[in-house]
Amino acid sequence: MEILLIQSLIWLLAGVGVFIVGMNFLSEALEKSAGSGMKKMLEKISNNRFSGVGIGAGVTAIIQSSSATSVMVIGLVNAGVMTLMQATPIIMGANIGTTITGILVALKNDYFNMLMYILAFAGVMMGFAKNEKVKLSGMLCSGLGLIFVGLNVMSSEQAFGNPLVEDMFTEIFKVIDFPLLLILVGAVFTALIQSSSAATGVVITMVGTGVLSLDLALFIILGANIGTCVTALLASVGGNENSKRVALIHFTFNVIGTALFTALLWIFKDQTVNLLVSLFPGNDAMSLQMRVSVFHVVFNVATTGLLLPFTKLLVKYSCIVIKEKAAKEEILTLKYVDDRLLSTPPIALMQVKKEMDYMLGLVEENIGLSFEAMENGSLTNGEKIKSNERIIDFTNGELTKFLIKLSMGASETDEKVIGSYFHVLNDLERIGDHAENFYEIGEEMHNKTIRFSDLAKADIKKMCEIVFIMLAIAKDAFENLNKSRLSELTELENRVDDMKKDLTASHYSRLAEGNCRIEVSPYYSSAVLGLERVADHLINVGYSIINPVGSQKGN
Repeated sequence: MEILLIQSLIWLLAGVGVFIVGMNFLSEALEKSAGSGMKKMLEKISNNRFSGVGIGAGVTAIIQSSSATSVMVIGLVNAGVMTLMQATPIIMGANIGTTITGILVALKNDYFNMLMYILAFAGVMMGFAKNEKVKLSGMLCSGLGLIFVGLNVMSSEQAFGNPLVEDMFTEIFKVIDFPLLLILVGAVFTALIQSSSAATGVVITMVGTGVLSLDLALFIILGANIGTCVTALLASVGGNENSKRVALIHFTFNVIGTALFTALLWIFKDQTVNLLVSLFPGNDAMSLQMRVSVFHVVFNVATTGLLLPFTKLLVKYSCIVIKEKAAKEEILTLKYVDDRLLSTPPIALMQVKKEMDYMLGLVEENIGLSFEAMENGSLTNGEKIKSNERIIDFTNGELTKFLIKLSMGASETDEKVIGSYFHVLNDLERIGDHAENFYEIGEEMHNKTIRFSDLAKADIKKMCEIVFIMLAIAKDAFENLNKSRLSELTELENRVDDMKKDLTASHYSRLAEGNCRIEVSPYYSSAVLGLERVADHLINVGYSIINPVGSQKGN
């Protein structure tokens, strides 16, 4: 008897394991394949609460994980991209999006199960293909199939269908037949497996096999909504105050909803059960399971509808509980990127792009300020140039580390983008270095009280003007993916190459004629060479949008 019971428990655990693996496969495949859809949703973030709920529900429905959505939102808030007022409705919507899994689980039948078995096998076979899209589709199919394979293993006679297991759980639930204990069980179980969808799926299956009664299952479902907050709470550790506030709001939202529904269920338990039974009459597995899944939907929709008008109060409450720390010495940090976004590569790349756009803006500013110093000997912007350069170097280093980590879980398409970003980062950092060199040229000449001749200054100014036009085109191309002026960028770069030769020849002619001082010569040559190198790097930046891993120019 004991051996049979142990075998059934092992069978049961195996089913839970296959179910969770399937959930992970499905979630990962959906994240990668639906990356553009998630990006479009997140780009529409506004202060409109209803659109926030829609975005949260939509993203979670896409990736089938409210925990992943919560962690992603915490990362965006920590990076300063999203405000607490914007994040709160998205978190609420995520709870609605996660209920889709429960509906799918409840709808399964013998024909549906057979289809899922075939889908799981087909997905595994597709995983051996060389084409990245086929492999991704295979991962999606196998994930979806394995979810139902796991559910059927759990509901088989070897697991929940075994009378010994049924008797064991009956005795266990007799001991914990108390609402608060059942909520605790749901919360702990969900926290342990880090997935409310998986926990809900197990509970729905137990109800469908008759191991767990509906009135007890409803309280466990309530507890699962609290347990899912653990992932977000852990993700907020090490983040700033706002990321911790998002996790607190998520936890508070689910606790309030659970408390309200617990009170209602405690008082009107029989009426609630009777209502669900009347909506789905019959004792077949689908009817039994639909009662639980519909309750899960009603709980999350009702809680969101009830608390959405109090978004400002939730934000205010989180700010009171988690206060701002005393101001410390300024520490360099990335503005838009956070390691919590690594779990969603498409969104992470979107944020990397924003960080690089910011870096490009600093490079543009430094080029302008350094040209002024070199041409006019003005040193008033020295500290600003050095400050910007520190940020440029820091951003280059941190984004490079982030992209290395991101590349480990990226798709083939994302890997190409990551490769192009590595090159662009290097080009921007080198342009920043050249800008600093231009300032140092002006600084040294100022200290030695020497200046370019009017002819030399005019020549350098012409070259600077062309480089500035190139910078504007390259910036527009990279930031807005605008290819329309790339041919003009190439023509300008060729002009700069020709100008380098012509200006060098003109300089030596002036030296020979005595129209230019010999001590100015190294500074003039460095300036012309530096401008030509900047033009090379700008070509790389502009063409990175159509040639991700092409050859690179410049030093």
